[in-house]
Amino acid sequence: MSDGSTRWGREGGRDAGAYDAQWTRMEAAGVDPHGEVVFVQGYRPTSVLDAGCGTGRVAIELARRGVDVVGVDLDAQLLDAARTKAPGLSWAHADVTTVDLGRTFDVVVLAGNVMIFLAPGTERAALTNLGRHVASGGRLIAGFQVHDHRLPLGTFDAAAEAAGLTLVERYATWDREPYEGGDYAVSVLGRS
Repeated sequence: MSDGSTRWGREGGRDAGAYDAQWTRMEAAGVDPHGEVVFVQGYRPTSVLDAGCGTGRVAIELARRGVDVVGVDLDAQLLDAARTKAPGLSWAHADVTTVDLGRTFDVVVLAGNVMIFLAPGTERAALTNLGRHVASGGRLIAGFQVHDHRLPLGTFDAAAEAAGLTLVERYATWDREPYEGGDYAVSVLGRS
């Protein structure tokens, strides 16, 4: 399990098999579980950092579609599952607030509510550090549930601004539905 200082760790994380099963059920029901991948591909990246990659669902699908991907996660159990499924990809067991991969990416994506599972108060550090991994002209994309008790959108926006990132676009879903308030937001940020 991951670090107990994060919300993910304090809430018990999830078993890798149970985590993956939700996507399998979704696909079996005829729902495409790769909405984040389609969204990210809209920016035509050749390289992507999947920050908070979990069991690798997004990273593996991006790689299958020809994108150079690196996955990073703090939860060792989830990361082990990703490594088992795709041993040829680059996986890093690290904290998104401090990881240094020594390179930049066309897109850094935080899918699957990564922002709300960080240790409280580390959102700015995460965005600052991950922003360093965004190539010139690239994008940082974060999708998460907007709840006042976890991470209000205003707090996220202030952290992004303090990290030198500017809001470029915001949607209500990974299907690019317009954001008009609500409980989920996909924010696309660029370096200032």
